[in-house]
Amino acid sequence: MNLVNQQILKKADYVGSVSGNKVDKSEVFDYFVSDNGVPVINDSPLVIEGSVVDIYEYQNFDNFILKIENTYVDEKNLNEQGKIDYQKVAPVLFDFPNYEYLELGKVIGKCLTLKD
Repeated sequence: MNLVNQQILKKADYVGSVSGNKVDKSEVFDYFVSDNGVPVINDSPLVIEGSVVDIYEYQNFDNFILKIENTYVDEKNLNEQGKIDYQKVAPVLFDFPNYEYLELGKVIGKCLTLKD
C-alpha cells in the first residue's frame, strides 16, 4: 500500500482513474521493486508491504486481511521516538461515495485519556 499525500495526488488520481487496458501507466511514478516483488513508489511518504492472509466478501466488496511484511518511510516523517508521525506523512484519503479527496486533520485526543 503506497500512501498518497498532496505532493503525489495528481499522479495518483490519474493512475486510479485511467484504465491500464488503454494507457501504459508504468512510468507515471518512479519506483523500485521490493525483495518480495512489490512496487514501492519512491515519492510515497509511507509504504506498507503485506501478504494476504484472508479474503472475505461483505456487501459485494472483497475485504483483505493482510500481514504486514515491510514498512518504508522517509525518516523526515518520523517523530522523536522514531515512530510514524501521520501529521508529517499527511496522507490523503479518498471518500468513495462522494468522489472527494480529504486530508488528515489535527489530533483530537490521546488514546486512553478521553473521559465523558
